[in-house]
Amino acid sequence: MDVRIGITQSPREIEVEMADGVDGDQVAALVEKALGTEGGVLWLTDRKGRRVGVAAARLAYVEIGSGHEDRRVGFGAP
Repeated sequence: MDVRIGITQSPREIEVEMADGVDGDQVAALVEKALGTEGGVLWLTDRKGRRVGVAAARLAYVEIGSGHEDRRVGFGAP
């Protein structure tokens, strides 16, 4: 599963490749928890075990989607 995080006042976004067992509802709950606390930080762990933290006050958007198997690029794409 891929999670894209938009940061306010930044043209780039952070993309985190989550482990296979992580559910989109779990990620949404983590986002809501970080946004609900004063000075909260959204912490996510990617499939390689690296931790990514973003201050909740800087979150512009969070896009929760499925993995790379849905993306088709090139001449074989329908």
